[in-house]
Amino acid sequence: MKILVSGAGIAGLACALDLGTRGHDVTVVEYAHRLRLTGTPIDIRGDAVETVARMGLLAKIREQRIRMSELMQFVDSDGEPVARIPMAEVSDSDDDIEIVRADLVHILADALPATATIRFSDSIDSLTDDGDGVDVELRSGHRERYDLVLGADGQHSAVRRLVFGPERDYLRHLGVYIALAALPDEAWPDRVSSMYNVPARMAGIARYKDKALATFTFRSEPLDYDHHDLDAQKKILTDAFAGHTTWKIPQLLDAARTDPEFFFDSASQIHMPSWHRGRVALVGDAGYCAAFLSGRGTSLALTGAHLLAEELQRCGTDHTEAFHRYEARQRPYVTFAQERVGQGRDRLIPPTQEAIDARNERLRTAGSQHAEPPTARPPGRASPAARTGENSS
Repeated sequence: MKILVSGAGIAGLACALDLGTRGHDVTVVEYAHRLRLTGTPIDIRGDAVETVARMGLLAKIREQRIRMSELMQFVDSDGEPVARIPMAEVSDSDDDIEIVRADLVHILADALPATATIRFSDSIDSLTDDGDGVDVELRSGHRERYDLVLGADGQHSAVRRLVFGPERDYLRHLGVYIALAALPDEAWPDRVSSMYNVPARMAGIARYKDKALATFTFRSEPLDYDHHDLDAQKKILTDAFAGHTTWKIPQLLDAARTDPEFFFDSASQIHMPSWHRGRVALVGDAGYCAAFLSGRGTSLALTGAHLLAEELQRCGTDHTEAFHRYEARQRPYVTFAQERVGQGRDRLIPPTQEAIDARNERLRTAGSQHAEPPTARPPGRASPAARTGENSS
């Protein structure tokens, strides 16, 4: 089939790779002028590890594996460690590969077959599904007809808005915002990543390989702002941390103000009763964002792309049946991931000083003992009953 994918993030690249490898003619349109490589390290967990193995990428991914989570600590206002984070606190899976986002993006992009192409600085302006195909007009003015359109364009998906309605109908705000900025002066290899809390706020330095990022999270009611206006987003961040001058907060805010690739967004989830309509389907954050607090956004993007490609191959020209089967297989993973975010929020940004102190004491106690395995497990090999409707391959 001739397939258009909106978005060249991890979900979009995974779709292009898996569908292109199976013989489909895939075009990816990406709003940005190049691949987005910035961001904190990400995790491939549980059955997503098996997914990348089936895609032929596991060996390359393991070559780039890092272990940042083993070098994370909370610090006090003087920068002195107050608590380490036991691995049981940051992973819900026995299979967990941590990798720099840029490395995973490059691995996916480099593996794209000749049947998949990326068109940068372009995006979908309109689409019309007449039942036999989808007529698409791009921002560039280019018009073309496709058999299927896949929205893999993230939490603020344009495809979702055009086909399913406004974002507000599906977005569930979790009361948290996140910001990231490059911090080249702090890029010291093998140094521990540090996080510092004041009530309802956290500022930190994430170090990995030869990179470092200033990281911020803070609790807030939903904010109204332009997702493409960096200056407005930087002002929101500086206002949120106004008056906080302890630890390295002023220096980290300076880095945020000067970073041209500053990142800012809410921790929100997307909840939808269905991820497909006609010849259009959603993959990854566009259809079922779990928020960074879940630690499973990357895994959901990978499993979603792979399961969709599998079902389109199995069902041939019956895309409707393929979409139904894709949803039935992916839904348990999404439910599991979305239900876990409260733990991450309370651990990272306790609302009061009393809660911060209690968190630190609990982590110190856990760190001095042999942590028990997490009781909640994801669907898949660790929970066979959750694989209802999944066929072997």
